[in-house]
Amino acid sequence: MKKFLSVLLSVLFVTALCLTMAGCQSEGNKDFKVGFIYVGPVGDEGFTYMHDLARNAVEEKLGITTYAIENVPESAECAAQIENLVKKGCKLIFTTSFGHMDYTLEMAEKYPDVKFMHFSGYKTADNMGTYMGRMYQTRYLTGIAAGKATQTNKIGYVAAMPIAECIRGINAFTLGVRSVNPEATVNVVWTNTWIDASIEKQAAESLLSSGCDVIAQHQDSTAPVVAAEAVGAFATGYHSSMASKAPNGYLTGPVWDFEKYYTDTITAAMEGKFEGGRYWGGMADGIVKLDTFGPSVTEETKTLIKEKQDLIISGDWDIFNGPIVGQDGTVKVAEGQNMTDDELESFSWFVEGVVGSTESN
Repeated sequence: MKKFLSVLLSVLFVTALCLTMAGCQSEGNKDFKVGFIYVGPVGDEGFTYMHDLARNAVEEKLGITTYAIENVPESAECAAQIENLVKKGCKLIFTTSFGHMDYTLEMAEKYPDVKFMHFSGYKTADNMGTYMGRMYQTRYLTGIAAGKATQTNKIGYVAAMPIAECIRGINAFTLGVRSVNPEATVNVVWTNTWIDASIEKQAAESLLSSGCDVIAQHQDSTAPVVAAEAVGAFATGYHSSMASKAPNGYLTGPVWDFEKYYTDTITAAMEGKFEGGRYWGGMADGIVKLDTFGPSVTEETKTLIKEKQDLIISGDWDIFNGPIVGQDGTVKVAEGQNMTDDELESFSWFVEGVVGSTESN
């Protein structure tokens, strides 16, 4: 009995000590402040929402203090808002839109003791890195769903900006479409905005009225999905699950999960192990995922997608493996060759099957 009580007391003591240490650590972490610059509103139900979902989860998990500033345009206001976060004592700042890049670099040079991470860009410094997900992997899979769903063989794509990131996604989606439906085309309309629900809706409606019966998107709001549902068309979403916006026509969508990445990066910064550099994770990392399937997606289509998804995650197959023919009919990637990351990050041409220009409308 004495031995039992001794062991019990030891267990209780260790448990109390661990709880105390965890409490002290969590309380101590409150002094570590992290800032986030968002291009849109948290209520967009898409891109910014997913960043903020992860921010809240990490704040609670690590016991840190975070600040988020919404609706920061890709202008000098970005630099001004970064200044505000520095004044609040932020030691690590994430900026989350391509057009924030130069302002982030400017502030990184001005504040060498602050760490910065910029989403989707390509410029770095000793105290500034970039992070991105290989969303093109999941876009290919959604292309399979779209290619199997279309009846008119005309698929619409509401796209934000004619930059490499968007072009890469359109190409991956189109390759997925034509892997199961070689006759289908992907018709692109540029909105020249990341988030403007009114413009995005108009773009989707113009594609639908031209005969497209599936709508895909590289936009931050749910407007294209809603527009497709309103006329009985199919849709693939983006950023977050948009299934609730189109209970009948939703196929699936590429979605983000930033929680692990933010947890790992912030923890490293807190421990003095910030490395910056360039991070480009894929489905194997979990930063990009495929959403659940809508009711109209057949078991055959799900099987096709699962087979490709397994190959992508294992690394046994690459979406941009040749031969790949360009929109102009020439072979852009030879048989047996894979595009390099540098080539993917400077995409300026469309693959065969895309209808539209790589320049603004």
